[in-house]
Amino acid sequence: MDTQSGLSAIWIIGAIVVFLIFLWGIRIIRPTHRALVERLGKYKKFAMPGFHWIIPIIDRMVSINITETMVGAEPQEIITNDNLNATVDAQIYYKIKQDEESVKKSQYNVNSIEYQIVNLTRTTLRNILGTMTLKSANSERGRINKDLIDILVRETGSWGIEIVRAELKEIDPPKDVQETMNKIVKAENEKIAAVDYATAAETTADGEKRAAIKKAEGIKQSQILQAEGEAEAIRLVNEAANKYFVGNAQILKRLETVQASLEQNTKIVVPADQELVNVIGDMAGIVPVKKGGGQ
Repeated sequence: MDTQSGLSAIWIIGAIVVFLIFLWGIRIIRPTHRALVERLGKYKKFAMPGFHWIIPIIDRMVSINITETMVGAEPQEIITNDNLNATVDAQIYYKIKQDEESVKKSQYNVNSIEYQIVNLTRTTLRNILGTMTLKSANSERGRINKDLIDILVRETGSWGIEIVRAELKEIDPPKDVQETMNKIVKAENEKIAAVDYATAAETTADGEKRAAIKKAEGIKQSQILQAEGEAEAIRLVNEAANKYFVGNAQILKRLETVQASLEQNTKIVVPADQELVNVIGDMAGIVPVKKGGGQ
């Protein structure tokens, strides 16, 4: 009975040990990772996302993140081509490629990817900006980013990574240079504002000039039309005079004089025994109309 109890205890202990070893060897890989399995220090296999089991102590699994990662190159002072000390900072975005060969390279071909990228970026920026003036460096950031990416891609080709993008975060000149640059920018802005104001004033003056010309042309046209109307009236009067007053120019002149007098509100005294029409006729030298019904 004691022997059976001892054997049962051994089996129970053994099962517990096996179960614990099984639990110890369980590995779960997330979709954002890939893994390398090493056995006794040698590469064994490539592990995809999901459930995996390795032999504890004998096997070792290295999990690698394959998502995009950002690393800062840390601010540094760089002497530009015009002998100015500029503080430069940059950020590099990279990711390890998903295939087995690239994941192996990222672990076996480079000691520390982030450390290597930081130092390579700092060295590359010194080489690029050392050939440029501070002004050109600030205005050609796109070109600097492109040159930086090209060099990083070429130098990291054996690391199994992809350089996604590089961004020049800042290029800060010395304080006194920054103040001078700010003054220049302010002066340029004031100059542009003055030019815009002058252009607006010129446009307004030009508009007023055109309006004055249009007004003068309107007045001129009105005067022309008025003169033409008066000329036409004179022509009609002449035609009437030639037609109805041929040989009676004095009578026509007297009628015009009477007309002018009446237009000027001239007062006419009419005798009690005469008609108004006869008085006006006498003024014009016309035979008066006789009173009564006689001929």
